[in-house]
Amino acid sequence: METQNITLSLPKALLRKFKRLALEKEKSVSSLMRGLIEEALRRGDRYEQARRRAMEDLRHPRDLGTYGKATWTREELHERR
Repeated sequence: METQNITLSLPKALLRKFKRLALEKEKSVSSLMRGLIEEALRRGDRYEQARRRAMEDLRHPRDLGTYGKATWTREELHERR
C-alpha cells in the first residue's frame, strides 16, 4: 500500500496524551492514528449500509402474513392477566 505523509496540527497536551496512549499500546503514533481512522471509516460504512437497508424496508415493507390488516384488537393487546 502506497502511503503519503500529512501534516496534522494538534494542541501539545493532546499530542502528549496520544503519544502516551501509543506507547501503552506498543504502537507508533502513525500506526495508532491509522487504526483509529480505519475504524472510524468502517463504522461510517456500516452505518450507511444499515441506513440503506432501513430505507429499503420502508419502501418495500415485509409481508408479515396479515395482508395489511390487524388481526387483533387494542383490548386484546392490553389485556391484563
